[in-house]
Amino acid sequence: MSKKKKLADKSDKNGTQDQVETKSTDGANSEDTNEVSELKDKYLRLFAEFDNYKKRTARERLDLIRTASEDLVVRLLPVLDDFDRAKKNADDPTSAETFSEGVSLVYQKLNQILESKGLKAMDIGETEFDPELHEAITKVPVKDEKMKNKIIDHIEKGYFLNDKIIRHAKVVIGE
Repeated sequence: MSKKKKLADKSDKNGTQDQVETKSTDGANSEDTNEVSELKDKYLRLFAEFDNYKKRTARERLDLIRTASEDLVVRLLPVLDDFDRAKKNADDPTSAETFSEGVSLVYQKLNQILESKGLKAMDIGETEFDPELHEAITKVPVKDEKMKNKIIDHIEKGYFLNDKIIRHAKVVIGE
């Protein structure tokens, strides 16, 4: 009910009737109910916003921890490349250089440590050139039609760190 005044009849001793005004309490109750529902809605929205904030900061913290070593790993990639070139040169039968057992162990440990931190080399076979994964250094004319737009040679390996590309593979593709 709204704020209406009720008139009630009241008889006095002489039998005359006086009209007495009484206020309805239903109007005040409906206002309180509306205010309570508004406050509940505000509270629920604020609680949901805070919960989203907590989830977002936790997710950002996990991403930061996962990629915290990215800078160090990126700086170690040239060292890993040098190791790869030295190993490739030592494995060549026409080369006079050898890859000693100690250096080989250091190379293996370095690879294992970097892999445990999430580093993974890109697989570059005779695959299609993908500009999202590869960086084309040059194009070489090919006789075979099947080798067009395929990777002919790779200059530098590409790497992923926890499924994020930290270095694109530098490749030569067929034209």
